[in-house]
Amino acid sequence: MSAVRGGAVLAALALVVGAGGAAAASSPATPAAGAAPLTNLAHLDALLDTVTPAPVAGHTTYRLAAEPDLLAPWTYADAPAAPGGPFRRVGGGTLDPATGDWSQGAYNADDVTRAAVVYVRHWRQTGDATSRRTAYELLRLVAYLQTTTGPDAGGVVLWMQPDGDLNPSAEPVELPDPSDSDTSYWVARTLWALGEGYAAFVDGDADDRAFAAFLRERLHLSLEAVEREDLASYGRYAVADGERVPAWLVADAADATAEAVVGLTAYVQALPDDARVRRDLTQLAEAVAAMGDPALAGDRRHWPYGAVLPWARSTSQWHAWASYTPAALAGAATALDDDTLLRPAVPDATSFTPTLLTGTGVVNAWAPAPTELVSIAYGVDARVQSLLTVAEATGAPGPRALAGVTAAWFFGANPAGVPVYDPATGVTNDGVAPDGTVNANSGAESTVHGLLTMLALDAHPDVRALATATPRVLARHGLVAVEGEAATTDGDVVTPASAWTGESSWSGGAHLRLDAGESATWAVPPDDQPRSVEPVTWRTPSGVGALTRWSAGRGSLGLLRGGGLGAQGVTAVPGALLPSLLARPLPAGAGELSAVARRGPADVDAVLLRPEVSRLELGGDGARTTLLASAADGRRSADVVLDGPATVSRYDGAGRLVDERSVTGATARVVVPPGGTVLVTG
Repeated sequence: MSAVRGGAVLAALALVVGAGGAAAASSPATPAAGAAPLTNLAHLDALLDTVTPAPVAGHTTYRLAAEPDLLAPWTYADAPAAPGGPFRRVGGGTLDPATGDWSQGAYNADDVTRAAVVYVRHWRQTGDATSRRTAYELLRLVAYLQTTTGPDAGGVVLWMQPDGDLNPSAEPVELPDPSDSDTSYWVARTLWALGEGYAAFVDGDADDRAFAAFLRERLHLSLEAVEREDLASYGRYAVADGERVPAWLVADAADATAEAVVGLTAYVQALPDDARVRRDLTQLAEAVAAMGDPALAGDRRHWPYGAVLPWARSTSQWHAWASYTPAALAGAATALDDDTLLRPAVPDATSFTPTLLTGTGVVNAWAPAPTELVSIAYGVDARVQSLLTVAEATGAPGPRALAGVTAAWFFGANPAGVPVYDPATGVTNDGVAPDGTVNANSGAESTVHGLLTMLALDAHPDVRALATATPRVLARHGLVAVEGEAATTDGDVVTPASAWTGESSWSGGAHLRLDAGESATWAVPPDDQPRSVEPVTWRTPSGVGALTRWSAGRGSLGLLRGGGLGAQGVTAVPGALLPSLLARPLPAGAGELSAVARRGPADVDAVLLRPEVSRLELGGDGARTTLLASAADGRRSADVVLDGPATVSRYDGAGRLVDERSVTGATARVVVPPGGTVLVTG
C-alpha cells in the first residue's frame, strides 16, 4: 500500500518489534570482490507475523490443513520513538481496541505479493534457504487471499485482519468493493508473485515441483478473472480526449497490467509451452504497448516525452509508483521474441527518464506539470528495474548507466541529502518531501522496493558502483514549471475546490484565467540556452476554444489554440490539462515571457520551460557524476566541471554508445548527440 500514507496511521498495535531485534537473514553472496552486499532482509523479516485464519468458504491454500499457520508482512511500521528503538508495526486505517481489527486490515495482498517477490529473488540470487522457506510461506498466503469459487473466482481479497479474518470491504472504501469483485492492482500483483514463484520452485526437488504445480493452478485461476473481466475486450479500443486507448487493460491501467506482465513473463520463460498463458501474456503486453503509442507518449520534445502513460482514462498524467511498464514490455519482448513490444519501452527509458532525472528527479507525479513532488522507493525502484530490463533487452548500455544515476536516490541523491536505505538494518524510509523532510517510517511497500533495488545492485556491481559513488545532488538544471498564477496580470486567479480534475491536477492548486484582451507576464530566471516553452492549458473538445498569443519582448513565440481536443470518451470530464509546445523557443538570456488572450477564457495552469541540454550533477567524496540530456534536433556543446580525471560516455537517442574518452583538467567541453545523453564520471 502507499508508502507515504504510512506516516498518517493514527494508532499502534501493542505488538512491538525492532529492526535491530529481529533475527537477521542469511547474508547474500558477495556481489563483487571485497564488497559487502547491500541487500539486508532484517527489517522485512521483522515486519512478518504469523496468522492462523479460521476456515472460510472460498479460501484455502496449499497444505492448509497440515500447515495452518500463514506468514504476512504488516502494512506499516512507525519510526522509533527514540534513536535505536523499535519500529511499531501497524495496520491500515484506525484500530478498534475492543476487537483488535483495523478499519482496513493488518496485512494486504499488495504487500504480501511483492514481499514474496523479494524473497523469491533473494533465494534465486543467493541460494539462501531461509529466503526459500519465507517465499514458500508468503506464496501460500497469496493463494489464500484468492477467491476460489463463485462468480468472482480468481479475484483477490485485499485486506486481512491480525487474526486472519478477511475484510473484503475496507474503510475507507477501496475499489472494487468488495475487493475480490473485479480485477484490480492486487489481482495483477498476485499474477506477478505467482509467476515468479512458479519459475523459482519448478526447478527444485519433488516437493518444490509439487508446490510449483499448485502455483500454476492458482495463476490460471487469477487469469480466469482477467480473461473474464479484461481480455474479453481484447482488440477493442476506447477514446480518451480524442486519443485511442486499449479497452483490455487490467483496471484500465497500464501500470497494473505491467506488474502482471512481469510475473507472466517469468512464468512463460520457465514454461514456454503453456499456450494459454503465452496468449494472455501477449495480449496484456500489447495493451501496455498501446499506451506507449507516439500519439499518447509524444517524443523527446512533446509531452510526455516518450513515457508510457499509466492510465487509459487520462492523457495528462504520469506517476512514478508502479511505473514498471518499460520493464514489462522489454521482458515480454524477450520472452515472446516480439520486438514490437520493445519499441515503446526504449523512449520511456532513454528520452523520458533523463528528462525526469534532470528536471525534478523521480517524484510521484507529473500531471502534467510536476505536481506531486514527494519521492518514494516504489517510484525509484520501478525506474531502476525498467532501465536495467531495457538495457538487457536492447544490449544498449545507456539505460544501464541511467539506472545507476537513478538508484543514487537511496544513498542520498534526494532532496534531503541523506541516505534513505540503511544496509545495516534493511530499513528504507517511507519517502522524501521536496523540502527535504524524510518520512522516517518504514512500511512494507518501501521496504520491499528498497530491497528489490538492492538485489538488482548486488547483481550488477558496475551499476551499484555508480549509484553509491556520488550520493549528493550538486545541481539540477532541466524542465521547470512556472505557475500560471505567478504572473503579473489583469486576469483572475482561480482556485478550484479540488486540485484534482478527475484525470489530472492543477499545479499549485490554482490557475490563471485570461478573458479576451487580458494579458499576463511572467518573470523567469535568464538562461544561457534557448528554452522550449510549453504552456499547460485547459484544452476543450470544441473546435474553437481559447486563443492566446505568446511572446518574449518583441519576439513572437507562437499562437496557442485551446479547442479541438477530441471526444471526451472514457475520461472523467470533458477537456484536459495538456502542455502544448510553442513554435519558437524562449531566446537565451530572456527573463520575461508574456501571453495575451485573443479569445477566451484561457486557463493557464503553468508554463514548462526546458533548456536544449538539461543536466544533473551528483557528487561524492572525491567523485562527480554529470548527466547531460538533449532535447535538441542537432548536436550541442556543454561544459562540464571535473574533480579530476574522468570518463565521458556519449549515447544516442536509443541509449547506444556513440563513443567514450578520458578527459582531465578543471573542465571539459563535450558534444551532446541530438536527442541523446552524456555521462561524465570521475
